[in-house]
Amino acid sequence: MSLVLEVARAAKEAAAALATLPTGVKNGALVGMAGALRRQEAMLLGVNAAEVARARAAGHPAAFLDRLALTPGRVRAMAEGLEAVAALPDPVGEVTGMWRRPSGLLVGRMRVPLGVIGVIYEARPNVTADVAGLCLKAGNAVVLRGGSEALETNGALVALLGEAAAAAGIPKGALGFVASPDRAAVAEMARLDRYIDCLIPRGGEDLIRAVRAQATIPVIAHEKGLCHTYVDAAADLAMAAEVAFNAKVERPGVCNAMETLLVHEAVAPAFLPPFAARLKAAGVQVRGCPRTAALVPGVVPASDVDWDTEYLDLILAVRVVASYEEAVAHIQRHGSGLAEAIVTADHATAMRFLREVDAGAVFVNASTRFTDGGEFGLGAEMGISTQKLHARGPVGLQELTCTKFIVLGDGQVRRSAT
Repeated sequence: MSLVLEVARAAKEAAAALATLPTGVKNGALVGMAGALRRQEAMLLGVNAAEVARARAAGHPAAFLDRLALTPGRVRAMAEGLEAVAALPDPVGEVTGMWRRPSGLLVGRMRVPLGVIGVIYEARPNVTADVAGLCLKAGNAVVLRGGSEALETNGALVALLGEAAAAAGIPKGALGFVASPDRAAVAEMARLDRYIDCLIPRGGEDLIRAVRAQATIPVIAHEKGLCHTYVDAAADLAMAAEVAFNAKVERPGVCNAMETLLVHEAVAPAFLPPFAARLKAAGVQVRGCPRTAALVPGVVPASDVDWDTEYLDLILAVRVVASYEEAVAHIQRHGSGLAEAIVTADHATAMRFLREVDAGAVFVNASTRFTDGGEFGLGAEMGISTQKLHARGPVGLQELTCTKFIVLGDGQVRRSAT
């Protein structure tokens, strides 16, 4: 039996028991897992530091190294995320409405776990804790397959979290880990529809495309984050500068960072020169359209490719637009559907943007960096879905469940019409 099949079968066996565990047991496990992270922080940082050093020596870019690295703050955030999930209402067993039919039957829906969730991700060790916590709280077993560069860090995390979860009463096998760097493991996971009920890939376009091409399991895709900020003609320019700077510079290597800035021509002469100078001081390379270049000499001319590029780096594409409609058209043509933002003091324009822009999260006067399960009150997230079925935006507890119909009667039988 292959490693992948062994882990998936164990998860399937655990899922049945996990689905009916009391909320208190699940919450106790999450709190115990958080405590284990805090107690073993030094061990985790040591394991991770060695992997980061190897990745740096192998020539991986700075954005990749940032995603791979654990810090005391990130370990603390993982623990706090688990505790936040424990504090959330348990969705399992929730009855989402009942109605009576002419037959006298009461019909409703009850929220239930999906079953076994397979998660394929790249160099983000914090994903391991977030995924484990959310899946367990929603009553799901999980099969984790992280990137090869973080194999040791993820293995240490899963062992630590699994031990704490088991001590609290979580069934053995509920936290499964595919400890193999072989890419064939991904293809095998994608075809195990007998054991895995849902697949969530998190990573670059190549990974998402490969998983979708091979999967015989429903997929919730976390695709690229090509996010825009549009500075409207009615924008408060000081606010716009703060929002846009945060969206690009605060952490450029993540999917909710801004990649393209759109600026209305009415405010571009006043806004762009000082903002571009601030970006330059922060180490950001600006790639601009001809109108941007005319206002900010020295910018790199933008090519058509730039409007469709997720840089995940200190690079920003900038375009001056003639109207709100041109800005929205650009977003519709080039956006990935993850997150989009407008900065404007005009209420009617803001409401139009909310209605007309098609993305998982749409912001008014706020940074796209807030596109995050923790920031939205979900405790943590499985990823940010850029599709529309069955989940969209940050994937939290609700999105890790589905509903089944429940029907209550008092002896009714159905008789066919004659």
